[in-house]
Amino acid sequence: MTNRCWWPGNDPVYIAYHDEEWGVAVHDERLLFEFLCLEGQQAGLSWITVLKKRDHYRKCFKNFDIDKVARFTDKTIEILLLDTGLIRNRLKLYSIRSNALAFKQVQQEFGSFDKYIWSFVGGKILHGKRKDLSEVPATTRESDAMSKDLKKRGFKFIGSTICYAFMQAAGLVNDHTSNCFRYKELKN
Repeated sequence: MTNRCWWPGNDPVYIAYHDEEWGVAVHDERLLFEFLCLEGQQAGLSWITVLKKRDHYRKCFKNFDIDKVARFTDKTIEILLLDTGLIRNRLKLYSIRSNALAFKQVQQEFGSFDKYIWSFVGGKILHGKRKDLSEVPATTRESDAMSKDLKKRGFKFIGSTICYAFMQAAGLVNDHTSNCFRYKELKN
């Protein structure tokens, strides 16, 4: 039997996400944008809710093409608010467009969002060395700094807890528990 983190349970969608994506270092601009937006959609909900809607979000938000999302009109977003396949929260859906606009500004200033966002961890993965759930924080000083700076730049739904979840998902931090097979794979 494979040792893995506690949180995927027996859900095949969660297991696949854990085993193939969560904690893998992301440097692709489009995927960083997607992860950032989806973590914001999760605020106040369970991640599995968003994960199961992810393909529909990709369809509705042009596969998270930053330029296309930045050009969304209010009318487009209002129509998306009627879509039962999305989390129909006005502020959350509008935040995807505002985050695309802010994302583009960061790309212009730093050359890439990747270069900017990885600067919060010194350009390399932070390995958590957590033994169990009780040792995994909700926020860190890095996520606090990231949240503060992103907010200053106009990003929405980007509190420190959301930033830390983004850091975990996008592999800026390896928070697989130390007995999980993925922790060992990602550490090497």
